[in-house]
Amino acid sequence: MQNMPYKMTITLDQSLPTFEQLPNVFAIKLDNLAAISLSGEEQNKYLQGQVTCDVNAVNEHSLLNGSHCDAKGKVFSVFRLILRDSANLLIQPKTTVQASLAELKKFGVFAKVTIEAVEDLTYLAVCGAEAGAMLTKHLSALPSESSPVETDGTTTIVYIAGKTPRYLVIDNEDKVSDFASKLNIATYSYKVWDLLEITEGFPTLSDSAISDYVPQMLNLQAVDAISFTKGCYLGQETVARMQYLGKNKRALYSLKGQKASLIDDQSIIEKQLGENWRKAGDLLASYTADNGEYYLQAVLASDTDENTNLRIKDAADSELHLQTLPYSLTTQD
Repeated sequence: MQNMPYKMTITLDQSLPTFEQLPNVFAIKLDNLAAISLSGEEQNKYLQGQVTCDVNAVNEHSLLNGSHCDAKGKVFSVFRLILRDSANLLIQPKTTVQASLAELKKFGVFAKVTIEAVEDLTYLAVCGAEAGAMLTKHLSALPSESSPVETDGTTTIVYIAGKTPRYLVIDNEDKVSDFASKLNIATYSYKVWDLLEITEGFPTLSDSAISDYVPQMLNLQAVDAISFTKGCYLGQETVARMQYLGKNKRALYSLKGQKASLIDDQSIIEKQLGENWRKAGDLLASYTADNGEYYLQAVLASDTDENTNLRIKDAADSELHLQTLPYSLTTQD
């Protein structure tokens, strides 16, 4: 019998720490991420007309945030765009890949571009204040804020700035597993990635949230995911109208609570109006730590502030508190 190739696996720390309990350096196995690849002679030209970011700014060291919208400006996906092996990679949650892929392929038949889901890549995040120092021991080049993407052999390393510095390591499964074993640090599940996305105010779309929001409702203008000078793209008219005519009445918020009933994707956030409570907005993502603290990402009215009383519906003990985002938002009238 022919011997099967040995596959390394990553052993996970099953604990779910609070944000404050995260160590100075740790890893996250990102089973929740996937990517769409666009390659070919007209890949940039085609993608430029489909997404909100300026694809013409892409190079081998760049990282762009962006979103893919329908003709009405409603978001199919929010992604991080890099160039790997001369192809544009739209890295995003697995939950949004199929809807975005189908729409990109629908119009891609008219261009010299190959559009496909990426099946052979694995993603590992190395995070924390000491992550960079640790990675310098194992990498030939470390990405930075000025050069967010570097390559080490076949491995792509992407730097994501924020409250918690993150380095995304991308390669095939065996190489990523081997790399993780050399680090010998606590490695958490993708749920901790959700915690960091919530804390950083970077939107996480579930499949049920596809085509529900225009980009500004997800604060994408605040994370440099929209170019207002690039020219025409799908949904641009709606996006521009929201920006310049002040039509947007909703925004993305990060909230925190403690020891309430179980939070899930169906939970409803309410706000108090006098003696009554009514729906305040939509829950996008949640994370519950082992000690009962929970973190929520939600789209609420853009005039929501710290004086607004918020809770989870049918959970009287679920007092919610707005968290400070690492960017500013101008409330639109």
